[in-house]
Amino acid sequence: MTRIGVTLHPPTSPDREELDLLAAQIASGVCAAGGEPVMIPHDLDEAVLYARFCSIDGLILSGGGDVDPALYGESAIPAVGGVDATRDHTELLLTRWALAEKKPIFGICRGLQLLNIACGGALYQDVSQHVGAMQHAYYPNYPHDFLAHTVSIAPGSRLAMLLGAETAQVNSLHHQACRIVAPILSVAARAPDGIVEAIEVAEHPFALAVQWHPEALPQMAESRALFGALVAASQRP
Repeated sequence: MTRIGVTLHPPTSPDREELDLLAAQIASGVCAAGGEPVMIPHDLDEAVLYARFCSIDGLILSGGGDVDPALYGESAIPAVGGVDATRDHTELLLTRWALAEKKPIFGICRGLQLLNIACGGALYQDVSQHVGAMQHAYYPNYPHDFLAHTVSIAPGSRLAMLLGAETAQVNSLHHQACRIVAPILSVAARAPDGIVEAIEVAEHPFALAVQWHPEALPQMAESRALFGALVAASQRP
């Protein structure tokens, strides 16, 4: 069976119960697509981590706390929270290995931001830094499956081919977003206010990330298509 690694948040995360639920939903999405989820703790020794990486066929970078702004050359503003240096280090290693070895990658929310940073990009530490930004942090007052807004999908992108659509309805559980998109990445979707909602690496068999949480929308065909595409791309010959 195709093995899909899923990165995990620290057990001390302030939003642990919420993140536990999302991790379980990611595992369910992988299983529904015919894959086997393999959980990757945030604090494995590098040699153990690489062995775990070698044992998987594809990688999911899951959601969670903010990435340390120092990794893109900035000092944290008060809105930044949930930073964990060990998790950042672990996920940057995994992402760079997967990029170098052409192993399929799918990023979710924080995972999109982490992929952008790993490739040399930078973030809005809070969406409010983007002129004209709409509301994006629809939690904790809204359920995870609340459809907050539409996204416009770039014609010709991998995402457009996967979803077969020019727009999609998505949930929105983030307060950070891409500010500078790394040169090797292309923007695959945007929110109505221009915030980047999906990125992909053209020169890679499958490296795609979305700013929303498809695992919390299992009833939607678009969510099933994303997990299905990752598992299909990760199958060994």
